[in-house]
Amino acid sequence: MVKKTKDIKYYEGVGRRKESVARVRLYLTNREKTALIGQAKVKAGQVIVNGQPFEKAITTAYKRDFILTPLRLTDNLDRFAMSVIVYGGGQNGQLEAIIHGLSRALDAVDKVTFRPVLKKEGFLRRDPRKKERRKVGTGGKARRLKQSPKR
Repeated sequence: MVKKTKDIKYYEGVGRRKESVARVRLYLTNREKTALIGQAKVKAGQVIVNGQPFEKAITTAYKRDFILTPLRLTDNLDRFAMSVIVYGGGQNGQLEAIIHGLSRALDAVDKVTFRPVLKKEGFLRRDPRKKERRKVGTGGKARRLKQSPKR
């Protein structure tokens, strides 16, 4: 079990995927099930992405469900208020960076119970795939070869 200290306000995890970076903070809620994120009072289970409500920032229902998967697996949907700052890359890279950061933050909360569940699903592993660099003499692409003369 995690040592409980009075001065911890949140648990933080940084997730990465391709060119995207996401900083995820899980705020502890008080007895009224609210947390202070900056100046705003937020209910438990509420998510803020880049200063906007979750539903406004991520419009597709499938993507919203995918982001909440680590919380659902560890039974923490209504335990924390979550703040996400994500930048760089495209939509899919940002989505997977958020999941990676959320999993790392949950791992910081309780390593003993949450880590095996998240590790089994592969959420704690950073996906190393990146765009391949362009090589000289390939005609503008990474793997394309120049056409050879036929005669």
